[in-house]
Amino acid sequence: MSVSAIAVAGLLRRAAAALALLPAAALAHEETGQAAGFLAGLAHPVSGMDHVLAMISVGLWGAVLGAPAIWVLPVAFPLVMAVGGFLGLAGMPVPGVEIGIALSAIVLGAMVLLEARPPLWAAAAIVAFFAIFHGHAHGRELPPGTSALLYSLGFVVATGLLHATGILLGVAHRWAAGRHAVRVAGGGVALAGLFFLWRAIA
Repeated sequence: MSVSAIAVAGLLRRAAAALALLPAAALAHEETGQAAGFLAGLAHPVSGMDHVLAMISVGLWGAVLGAPAIWVLPVAFPLVMAVGGFLGLAGMPVPGVEIGIALSAIVLGAMVLLEARPPLWAAAAIVAFFAIFHGHAHGRELPPGTSALLYSLGFVVATGLLHATGILLGVAHRWAAGRHAVRVAGGGVALAGLFFLWRAIA
């Protein structure tokens, strides 16, 4: 075999090897994008204090109300929030999103402060109503090139963790001193909500 034939054969082998690696490289890129989508969704709810305080308040209020609200409210919020997230991902407008988020902190914080005990269906309806606004805000901020499904899963998981944090803090409501502390925390959230509302309408 001539030197040129050997060189051509070597080039062909290298080209074939490179082509064989392309699917693996594409798959690796896809998996990285999916992981980035989940992590972006996981981080988004904790990127704004208005989201954090409102979601913790859901857990606090559930703990104040006790069973079955202690698990109904933290389940209702992420489920309905996912609907709001879909609306945001689809580009469907929801009016007054930032105002709704601010009002959620005011109302939920006030519920904790006042130890409000409406019927379970009413408490779940309040939580679900505000979940639409939070979900829409998350959905409309999907980072380009990331998986919408995994991004949505990420912010739902993060929301559940924030609810769990509120529930754990709300356990202190069983004791006199803890009850006072939980109510003060609710009042603090409501006051913060007033600031968020001012910022939203300013």
